[in-house]
Amino acid sequence: MAVTDRQGRPLVAVTGIGLVTSLGRGLDDNWAALTAGRSGIHTIRRFPIEGLRTTMAGTVDFVEAEPFCAPVLTERFAELAADEAVAQSGLGRPGDFPGALFVAVPPVELDWPQRRELAAASGQTGPITYADLLAGARTGRFGAFHELFLFGTVAERLADRFGTLGTPISLSTACSSGATAIQLGVEAIRRGETEAALCIGTDGSVNPESLIRFSLLSALSTQNEPPEGAAKPFAKNRDGFVMGEGAGALVLENAESARARGATILGYVLGAGEKGDGFHRTRSSPDGRPIIESIRAAIADAGLTPDDIDYVNAHGTGTPENDKMEAMGLMSVLGERMKSVPISSNKSMIGHTLTAAGAVEAVVSILTLRNGRLPPTINYVVPDPALPLDVVPNEARDADVGVILSNSFGFGGQNTCLVISAEPR
Repeated sequence: MAVTDRQGRPLVAVTGIGLVTSLGRGLDDNWAALTAGRSGIHTIRRFPIEGLRTTMAGTVDFVEAEPFCAPVLTERFAELAADEAVAQSGLGRPGDFPGALFVAVPPVELDWPQRRELAAASGQTGPITYADLLAGARTGRFGAFHELFLFGTVAERLADRFGTLGTPISLSTACSSGATAIQLGVEAIRRGETEAALCIGTDGSVNPESLIRFSLLSALSTQNEPPEGAAKPFAKNRDGFVMGEGAGALVLENAESARARGATILGYVLGAGEKGDGFHRTRSSPDGRPIIESIRAAIADAGLTPDDIDYVNAHGTGTPENDKMEAMGLMSVLGERMKSVPISSNKSMIGHTLTAAGAVEAVVSILTLRNGRLPPTINYVVPDPALPLDVVPNEARDADVGVILSNSFGFGGQNTCLVISAEPR
């Protein structure tokens, strides 16, 4: 007998998860730190910070990459998270994963060390210009750079490592990318295009240029001391997000196939909803409609109602506007009940992992379901009376949770929400 959801589609199970953040490598280290309310945000040691308005981030400093640059670091995080997820799932054999690959990766460009190498090859000794870079490239000595900094390279290498089926899919939908990768995996299984999917969100792009760009947008917190106190989602004194990095990986399977092979099912992705917002490249539409519609779409796709949501793993960046818009969107959909539905933001401890965030937070949502414990939002000391939410403050809370709404809202108007449950519904 087919295992289907309430809408007659194949039910999508999660059989493996993996995680790397500034709190540690692997599920155990991360879960212990998250539920202890420990922060992985610290003063940046990776590059000079003199003169910068923001000097802290949730960098992952215990993973090596050679050459040290965003694409290689991004790939290493993805490998570590996916190794853990695939091993836990027990699906296939090493290097022979019987399913598709969907990878959320950050936009790539040459990091400054590589730019300097190109400029040096041109013979230029003064300030570096774009013409100097082109002159260096024309020497023909930098084919490896070309491959390294192509957008699809990370996914291609991961496909080779894990032996996934078909063409690997690389995607970037800003801060919702990790959730979008999961959504694509869910939809592919539902359509019968694959029995399994390896879905990864990964980001290793905390570098001087990206930090300065976000700083110029006035998006980052500047409360540098102490660094672990900078990220304050939903608090009245929030002043911006903190950059972070890492990866989350999930093995999704047709639940019927997973049960047939005797797999341990960790949870189910019941629904996914997305809605674009063309209002502004960084700000949300003032009426909140795209956020509201993405939440509604996810719940409807799951065949549930707003009353079925037990807990919200928030996008919760800590920027004044984003937190307000997310709170208003949730209250519009869940109504007065939202005042008593617990909500927390993992970004208070790991920072905003950008492209990886949706996948990282989906993994944390699965751990929440499995352990019956809600990670806190740390630094929530000054509640915002304009946001009447049941924020889980500063210490973890035990709770019987069956259905989680995990939100991801991105710059440029990409909004993706997931509904994840412990049991079929």
